[in-house]
Amino acid sequence: MLVEDIFSRDPLYVEDSAFLTKARQIIRDNHVRGLPVVNSQGVVLGIITTQDMLRVTSTRSNVTVAGYVQEVPAVTGKTPMLDAARLMLKSKSPLLPVVEAEERPVLKGVVTLLDVFQNLDLKKLPKKQICEIMSTKVTTASPDDPITRIWDKMVEEDFTGLPVVRDGRPIGMITRFDILKRGWARISKESDTRPVDSTQLRVEKLMSTPMYSLAPDASLASAIEIMLKHDVGRISVVEDGKLVGIVDRNDLIESYLG
Repeated sequence: MLVEDIFSRDPLYVEDSAFLTKARQIIRDNHVRGLPVVNSQGVVLGIITTQDMLRVTSTRSNVTVAGYVQEVPAVTGKTPMLDAARLMLKSKSPLLPVVEAEERPVLKGVVTLLDVFQNLDLKKLPKKQICEIMSTKVTTASPDDPITRIWDKMVEEDFTGLPVVRDGRPIGMITRFDILKRGWARISKESDTRPVDSTQLRVEKLMSTPMYSLAPDASLASAIEIMLKHDVGRISVVEDGKLVGIVDRNDLIESYLG
């Protein structure tokens, strides 16, 4: 399967001269993990992601996209799908711009890790259990944590989502989108402006529920099926009601690629 078989041909994008606030609104309103960035001629410069949006502080809301562009590999429609997946995993990017040709890097579309994930051949999955690929050192959030603390963790440690745990039992998930959809700019450490709602709001008010989970001995295929059915990017692994690990799309794609 090639990139041209799965990529989006009418992609959302942003120009490098646009304000970050505009990019954040596009990402939030369309629930995408990132956008290609182009110049005024439509030539691809890189991407901007939800992680960059979380870095935008209340004192830097009027800066442009240009200073936040991440350079990533570009692919063409003839790039094999799994090669594109390898490039995304290697560059830790949720998407890649699709260009007309290497010598003509004009934006033609976008391919995402979700596009790849939706087109994996389940018959070719390794015969492994979830416990063989899950992450066991899981950073969690408490339902009573202030959103600002989780916001800082996501920025500093590049988390896309954290399980919310009470007494060792997962009760929900807090993700970048849960925060971004609120429409805030991050409280800057150099600013005295601290909006009351964002400093006092607790995780339990924004977390996503229900929390989807599997047992450690579940198959990789069952994890993929649940993620696709419920449109989630990660699943908790639970044994005797207690959180013992977490598995996400990247883990499953990496396992598929060997």
